[in-house]
Amino acid sequence: MTSRRLLVTSALPYANGPIHLGHMVEYLQTDIWVRFQKLRGHRALYICADDTHGTAIMMRARQEVRSEEELIADVSLSHQADFAAFGVEFDHFGSTNSAANKKYCDEIWGALRAKQLIEEKEVSQLFDPKEGVFLADRFVKGTCPKCNTNDQLGDNCENCGETYDAADLKNPVSTLSGAVPEVRSAKHQFVKIESSHHFLNSWTQDGNRLQPGIANHLKGHFLAEPLRDWDVSRPAPYFGFEIPDAPGNYWYVWFDAPIGYIASTSEWCEKNNEKLDDWWRSDDTEIIHFIGKDITYFHTLFWPTMLRAAEFSLPNRVHVHGFLTVNGEKMSKRRGTFVMARTYLDFLDPAYLRYYYAAKLNHKVDDIDLDIEDFVQKVNSDLVGKVVNLASRSARFIKDVGLADAYPEDGGLFKTAADAGTEIAEAYEAADTARAMRLIMACADRANEYVDQKEPWALKKAGDKMAEVRDVCSVALNLYRQLVIYLTPVLPQLAEQSAELLGSPITHWGDAQSPLCGNPVAKFKHLMQRVDMAKCEAMLQAGAEAAAADIGGAPSQSDDDGQALVDEPLEDECTIEQFTAIDLRVARIVEAEAVPKANKLLKLTLSLGGDERKTVFAGIKGAYEPEALVDRLVIAVCNLKPRQMKFGLSEGMVLAAGPGKKDVYLLSPDSGAKPGQRIH
Repeated sequence: MTSRRLLVTSALPYANGPIHLGHMVEYLQTDIWVRFQKLRGHRALYICADDTHGTAIMMRARQEVRSEEELIADVSLSHQADFAAFGVEFDHFGSTNSAANKKYCDEIWGALRAKQLIEEKEVSQLFDPKEGVFLADRFVKGTCPKCNTNDQLGDNCENCGETYDAADLKNPVSTLSGAVPEVRSAKHQFVKIESSHHFLNSWTQDGNRLQPGIANHLKGHFLAEPLRDWDVSRPAPYFGFEIPDAPGNYWYVWFDAPIGYIASTSEWCEKNNEKLDDWWRSDDTEIIHFIGKDITYFHTLFWPTMLRAAEFSLPNRVHVHGFLTVNGEKMSKRRGTFVMARTYLDFLDPAYLRYYYAAKLNHKVDDIDLDIEDFVQKVNSDLVGKVVNLASRSARFIKDVGLADAYPEDGGLFKTAADAGTEIAEAYEAADTARAMRLIMACADRANEYVDQKEPWALKKAGDKMAEVRDVCSVALNLYRQLVIYLTPVLPQLAEQSAELLGSPITHWGDAQSPLCGNPVAKFKHLMQRVDMAKCEAMLQAGAEAAAADIGGAPSQSDDDGQALVDEPLEDECTIEQFTAIDLRVARIVEAEAVPKANKLLKLTLSLGGDERKTVFAGIKGAYEPEALVDRLVIAVCNLKPRQMKFGLSEGMVLAAGPGKKDVYLLSPDSGAKPGQRIH
């Protein structure tokens, strides 16, 4: 196998707060992928840094009466401590507020200028009159200008995915002070990316750089029309790098943040006597970015434009993952589902979360759910019940004699697991760790069936079958070692403990192809404890209490909670038979269009899987733009008697909450549901 040179990054964590379990999805996914590549014998460099600039840092430093530099230094130590505790192993962790980052910002800016891709424009921007600062997008909330969803941030809508300028929000409010922002004008610097449209269309659609869903989304949305110029500067006051040829203006945080990938690599090169061009200007290096779906736009349109202008290598792959929910709920401080990484560490082994995330993450962009009951069951069943238990049921019987001198007959179990290594490796390579974990656990099931059949504990009691005991346990421990090798990227600590148990370090993926023979077996020590549900519940409670303190007291009901029942009282009881007579199904909206001369109606074409389609006229026009609904999953009543309307035949109904007009909220199933599945 030819060795590869890989430069791998995770998105830079923002230095305005601690790491939470949502963040850890990305860093654990990346760490697992990098550890796998290193175990395969490839040279993989994992680079990251703190994202340190912007209005948020400036405002927090003001509140804490200290300099921005002091603030970001403390946050960096906190971030790195949390990452290390979870076993995330960076080759270098830097900061965007560094001399190296300033150097490469200057270089890339100069290249953009030289190619006449910079233009200055007068911009009307929201200004917080109370704090005296122009407002970054993330510090404005309001109503989405496209789909009219309330409480959306100033750069993109969580509901419909639309990106926009904060000034386009309806009913904007400053999140810094609660003041209504004023519109003020200032000169801004823009990067003209429309000139790169043909290149970006080709780059995003050719090859396997992006997951198909991401490539299609870019093609159908952003690349389907001219690309808007990108505003890359902010006027003073602002914490960041002042633009050399535009005094009083600072590079917007999203300009210098990705350049931090290059700057941090250069710092690593400086320490290790390497050349940056070997990593960022070489066809021999593969560059892979792991990011969340909320920052796809920056990494797949703006970032390639910047790199191309400055003649740096373009990413070979941008792997996008979904968000984390907790017990089916969006992470929320008010709901008590917002858990900091440090809070988790106070109660639970980080190995549990590494495995659970690995068992959930795949090559798609689906959100994943940290369901606590499932978390407890899966870790206890898979890691403790199947993997660790295999060693505990075998090692103690042969600690005095060690492994057999020649590998015993096992009915082909070792070879079967060795052969499975190819498929497991393919799953790891695709970042489909969920599939990898399933394949590994299938090997574990076969190994445990073998031990159950042979019963070494019973053989031990017989007294005269010690040779057979040694053979059986040697097979079991070698099968166990194969599992641990395959799990090493996910559970590096277990790999180290197992190396001590069996007297042989795990150094390469290929170690799973050859059994150990004649090695001494150390006294067995507990490798992993079962997850205690009480500790999980205590963790969630601690997280809720910390979140409540952070938002200024215990979570409280909104002002209008309870009013809904006044407006629409509960109906009389129905029987279970009456309820089950309603056929509720998951459906995907494949087409949505306004109905001419109808004030309230949208015409929806629903897919129930395969070729099954239904047409529904829904009174949701006041709350949703048709384009925002396409590809969305909804709940549909599918056995409603068709109703002939003057606009056409309506063959069902989609479920929604709210009193009507703009206050309509479509009901959607959780991530993973499929069109056609029945709602029970």
